[in-house]
Amino acid sequence: MKFSFYTLGCKVNQYETQAMEQLLVRMGHEIGDFQEKCDGYIINTCSVTAVADRKNRTVIRRCRRENPEAIVAVCGCYSQHDPEDLWKLGADLVGGSGKREEFVLSLVAAAQDKQHRQVLDAALKRREFEVLPAGGLEERTRAMLKVQDGCVNFCSYCIIPYTRGPVRSAPLELAVRQAKELAEKGYKEIVVTGIEIASWGVDLPGKPTLDVLLEAVCQAVPRLRVRLGSLEPRIITREFCEKMAKLSNLCPHFHLSMQSGCDTVLRRMKRKYDTARYLESVTLLQEFFPDCAVTTDMIVAFPGETEEEFEASLAFIRKCGFADMHIFPYSRRPGTPADKMPMQHPNAVKEDRSRRAIAVAAQLKQAWEEARIGNLQEVLFEETDGEFAVGHAPNYAKIYARVNKSMHNQLANVRITGRHADGLLGELI
Repeated sequence: MKFSFYTLGCKVNQYETQAMEQLLVRMGHEIGDFQEKCDGYIINTCSVTAVADRKNRTVIRRCRRENPEAIVAVCGCYSQHDPEDLWKLGADLVGGSGKREEFVLSLVAAAQDKQHRQVLDAALKRREFEVLPAGGLEERTRAMLKVQDGCVNFCSYCIIPYTRGPVRSAPLELAVRQAKELAEKGYKEIVVTGIEIASWGVDLPGKPTLDVLLEAVCQAVPRLRVRLGSLEPRIITREFCEKMAKLSNLCPHFHLSMQSGCDTVLRRMKRKYDTARYLESVTLLQEFFPDCAVTTDMIVAFPGETEEEFEASLAFIRKCGFADMHIFPYSRRPGTPADKMPMQHPNAVKEDRSRRAIAVAAQLKQAWEEARIGNLQEVLFEETDGEFAVGHAPNYAKIYARVNKSMHNQLANVRITGRHADGLLGELI
């Protein structure tokens, strides 16, 4: 049989989709394109915002309408959070954010007998890390290595702890083995990912910390670039930076969760740091990794955020000098404390603050990119765009270089000559 996937949301979802594709192929099935005729369609959902929920529903409705005879299966955080809604949308199989192997087996069975099925568990009761195959089926340059699942931060705006459950960590030996397997498959870069990787190890014997994992993975695959997923700022200490700076293949790109640059808003968000601690993390990274990129996320128009608090956030992000930012207007999530907070902002305020924050973020990105002009970077090329090969430097700067041959999955030294499109222009050395 032929199955196809549509994946929304984070890198963990992408990793788990690739794992399910591998499981199906091992069972003798074929993976097709989501736009072609298949026996079953799988939508791997996200539920981080209300906007994500709307996207989920749109994709599911369209898939059901266009493929009335096929099996439509849904998994991920949205189905974990609101499975009843998926039956109303016409799903044949509803799975959650766990039990991927059982979900795949149920998918095949549903495609054969056309019977409705459900594969759900209680996320908050999960205690084991689910081992899945790493890497994808398509020819890719970069592979994700999932080392952690779950979160216990319970930020006031976030539904993810309820849909993913408590922290579960991949054993060190498993992560190292999968990293080596990815190297053998020809990948040139690994992204260490999870729901909240800074908490890796808290549930393992001896409570090892993330730096221990990174040292082991980097040393196991010395020829691969190792990139980090999103980090909580509290993990960035002088000791952490001293250890990481010794790893020559660790990419100097650090995505530090921020959400707000104002202490009073951070307290309402139930974040576990203030702006002084956050700035300390940024300063340490810039000290130990001089050419690094520090990127972040920012939520604007959080309930009760005043104009003065918003302006304080803008001043703070200017102080940090981020290389890139993702700006999100606050999105209400039923079931979270923030949903019941007073002073919910209207869309007009959200749109205005988003526009202003995006403008500042664009200025910061331009300044960061212009400071890289003249630098020499080793670029991993991933795709072609007209006359350009396009790839990323270790600090995740997007680089365009004119070439007359395919550079896919190749590393090459490039001198940065200017800005171009959504990144930088360079010439091959």
